[in-house]
Amino acid sequence: MTQDIRPEGPSGDRLREEAAERRNETARRFAGQAGLALTRAVLILFFLPAFVILLYAAVPPPATPLMIIRAAEGHGLSKQWMPLTRISPHLQRAVIAAEDAKFCRHRGFDWEAVDTAIERRRQGGRLVGASTISMQTAKNLFLWPARTYFRKGGEVYITVWLETILSKRRILELYLNVVELGPGIYGAEAAARHYFNVSAADLSPSQAAQLASVLPSPLRWTPTPGARSSTIEARARSVVLGKNGPCAG
Repeated sequence: MTQDIRPEGPSGDRLREEAAERRNETARRFAGQAGLALTRAVLILFFLPAFVILLYAAVPPPATPLMIIRAAEGHGLSKQWMPLTRISPHLQRAVIAAEDAKFCRHRGFDWEAVDTAIERRRQGGRLVGASTISMQTAKNLFLWPARTYFRKGGEVYITVWLETILSKRRILELYLNVVELGPGIYGAEAAARHYFNVSAADLSPSQAAQLASVLPSPLRWTPTPGARSSTIEARARSVVLGKNGPCAG
């Protein structure tokens, strides 16, 4: 029979082995907890947009990141929610004509426009365009204005949820209520009151086209008669709205 004759004192091998085992066990436990926390965080990030979009299917958004950013920059905040039935059909047609002529035919992405934008970039131009109303709504509701690939990836991901959960009618309704139309001015009602002193329901075809004309750069442009607004007004005449709203029969 052999005997264990390793020293039992504080400096003995057995105590060192036990201490090492305890450290290893602590490290394994910490790694397991960290992995669980990371998994939960990923799941939350994955499903959080869907949960919020489900809320926005029935509840008006209280504010957006862009509104908060602009307010911090000193632009103020003017907005008033209006249901789509109280927003002029002329404005609905104008924004579709100006921003996304295929709004009713795509599922969030205009792939032909994407190909055109990529080809323009290959030829040395800027990577702009190809952003549908659905994509702009996703950006306006959840993201920030900076042009980065990370933000664009988030925009694409949220757009998938948006098109999956909401109707085209609700997407346009959200868009027309949160879109930036001037410094600190958000949505059709606030813009109609500010620029024309009328309700969004009473916008004329010309006024609607002028509002839609500022969408590419609402901090620099103001709604005025001109070539761009005239073109939008002409194109808007060909946009057909269904009896039950956009893209509906």
